[in-house]
Amino acid sequence: MIIGDLSRQEFQELLAGKGLGIQFGPFNLRIRSNLKSFAALAYQLYEPYPLLTAAVISDFHVDMNSPPGLRRWLRPQACFAIDGHSPFAPYTVEHAFPALEWGINWCVATRAHHLLMLHSAVVERNGQAMLFPAWPGHGKSTLCTALVHSGWRLLSDEFGLVRPEDGMLLPLPRLISLKNDSIDVIRHFRPEAIIGPSFQATRKGTVAHVRPPVDSIKRAQEPARPRCFVFPRWIAGAPFTLEAMPKSQAFLMVATNAFNYEVLDEIAFRLVIDMVNSCDCYSLRYSNLDEAMAALDELSRSFDA
Repeated sequence: MIIGDLSRQEFQELLAGKGLGIQFGPFNLRIRSNLKSFAALAYQLYEPYPLLTAAVISDFHVDMNSPPGLRRWLRPQACFAIDGHSPFAPYTVEHAFPALEWGINWCVATRAHHLLMLHSAVVERNGQAMLFPAWPGHGKSTLCTALVHSGWRLLSDEFGLVRPEDGMLLPLPRLISLKNDSIDVIRHFRPEAIIGPSFQATRKGTVAHVRPPVDSIKRAQEPARPRCFVFPRWIAGAPFTLEAMPKSQAFLMVATNAFNYEVLDEIAFRLVIDMVNSCDCYSLRYSNLDEAMAALDELSRSFDA
């Protein structure tokens, strides 16, 4: 059963009552919210995701609600909470949806230490995964969105989840968060993509959320083997380059892009070494999205050569 099997009324009642259970890849979440405006958008963007029964144990219990007292009337706000604790200052009520998405990322990054977590977009084709470790603003989400709407499968826009026992990458195909100019780039590049509204003046600028292709969501239990690291950097007007990177440099960049490298210690060290040694490693500089995608398609064809 998926979220879309519920009527809007059923969805809203679950959300405001005992909580809505949603499966995102390896994680089960139970979400509660008393915000009607939030419910309408969540129903649209979460529609293809698996719906969990009340009996399923949840990894995270999260809330996005109005704070108590007069503030809910005088200055409407939204508070994110995990297991009854609010780790962030309240948001304006208009930013409730992006606040929930950021909050879920925070839950994964701070609690899923049974996995190595790389700050990386991950896409897959023919069972082989391409990872894009990058800092914010380097163009990984734009590139990732374009690829998954052009025949690649989304594993994640935010997390490269590495299973320690075998080094496989676990899918977490949640919504892709686009920021600022990249929103219009994707709207024009793939008009068929399902993109939510743009939220202006958030703590991270203008933000919009892209729903992954349904196939990526349906295949959220299919891991993939890492095959290639590409370290992207979008630079306005820059000439395109795709160059092999020394593995010593790649190791440092992967390790510094891990959320919990220090937590896992030797386990993380060995996982990153194994991944880098078994993968091709490249640096990518681009300003033209079509040019970058064509080069990555060509690169993926060489995997089986």
